[in-house]
Amino acid sequence: MATKTKRPFIKFECEDCKKANYHVQVTKGKNIENDKMKLKKHCKWCKKHTVHKMKLK
Repeated sequence: MATKTKRPFIKFECEDCKKANYHVQVTKGKNIENDKMKLKKHCKWCKKHTVHKMKLK
């Protein structure tokens, strides 16, 4: 029987306006504490593509 464990969520925060836009659940087997990702995503408050920094929830 498989155990049900909660996988952590990651939020991506806009570097311009500091609002959290994207929430992603971590896939199985990923070590997220060591990896700091930066992605270029669309921010609906800035209305442009900006760099989003990873924050742990």
